Amino acid sequence: MYTIMLKAKLHMARVTHAVLNYEGSCAIDGELLDLAGIRENEQIQIYNVEGGQRFTTYAIRAEEGTKVISVNGAAAHLASVGDRVIICSYAHYDDREVEQHQPALVYLQEGNAVSHTSNAIPVQLA
Repeated sequence: MYTIMLKAKLHMARVTHAVLNYEGSCAIDGELLDLAGIRENEQIQIYNVEGGQRFTTYAIRAEEGTKVISVNGAAAHLASVGDRVIICSYAHYDDREVEQHQPALVYLQEGNAVSHTSNAIPVQLA
């Protein structure tokens, strides 16, 4: 049996571009993709913290070091420049892999600079 688990997350990224007249996808700074282990053309989920929209697209590589997060095509209707978004990818893991799995979590601050990384989400307190 396989379980779908969080593979990677870019937490609180700021949308830098929303380009309606584009084929589609989400362009992400190549350095951020590599740090999170998200592959080009990999399916991603985007959660818009500002408006609550949640949508699926795929990642494409933006120029390294630019801090670009560009929501393109029809998805540009679901995010505006300046919106905070959480970008996640998921993968299927077998029972043995689940025991060892740790997601790649990349936390961003203003300007999409990396604040810190982690492999565990803190326990939510009551």
